[in-house]
Amino acid sequence: MVDRLLQVQSPRDQDLVDGARLLQRYRDFPGAEDIRNDLRTVLKTWGLSQSSLYQRSRAIWASGFRPNLAADDGLVGSGFDSTSEAPTPS
Repeated sequence: MVDRLLQVQSPRDQDLVDGARLLQRYRDFPGAEDIRNDLRTVLKTWGLSQSSLYQRSRAIWASGFRPNLAADDGLVGSGFDSTSEAPTPS
């Protein structure tokens, strides 16, 4: 995910939300200095401060944004299709 964000020049809403989420997740995570450095590079590329990214992310969520769960972007889920019939226990 971080490698993908490093390639983004003009972030979409999903990119901004992902960036904010990852910054928060790895804020105090031991051994994640390389990830934090990459995320700082992302912010610099996007011309944003951490606080402005958080502000924009909150505004995106407040506007009714929801991740595109139909897209195969690895955001959430296990790939289990709950509409399929589960095997019957023997």
